[in-house]
Amino acid sequence: QVQLAESGGGLVLAGGSLRLSCSVSARTLSDYTMGWWRQAPGKEREFVARINWSDGNTYASNFVKGRFAISRDNAKNTVYLQMNSLKPEDTAVYYCAARPVRSLNYNYWGQGTQVTVSS
Repeated sequence: QVQLAESGGGLVLAGGSLRLSCSVSARTLSDYTMGWWRQAPGKEREFVARINWSDGNTYASNFVKGRFAISRDNAKNTVYLQMNSLKPEDTAVYYCAARPVRSLNYNYWGQGTQVTVSS
């Protein structure tokens, strides 16, 4: 069983930065890949970035490359999403999720945190 809790969302001006945090509770963190997803109003949920807990390998969607960075802190059992150069189109609810490393499906989800970027 994995429990996830996001924090760090809020309202920011375009061009600004936010750092989202996801506190993770799991028996063996290295068994999981952690991801950030987002869902804007009226749109489907979309993948943002992911990190393998065991080796720190990361991957991000093209639309956030160079602006967002995913990382993890082993000591704090926390995954971060550093978001820079935010745009109004980044406005969404951001979700932390986890999947077993050998699975394609994210089985565990946090409650989400709202990010609003105003122009």
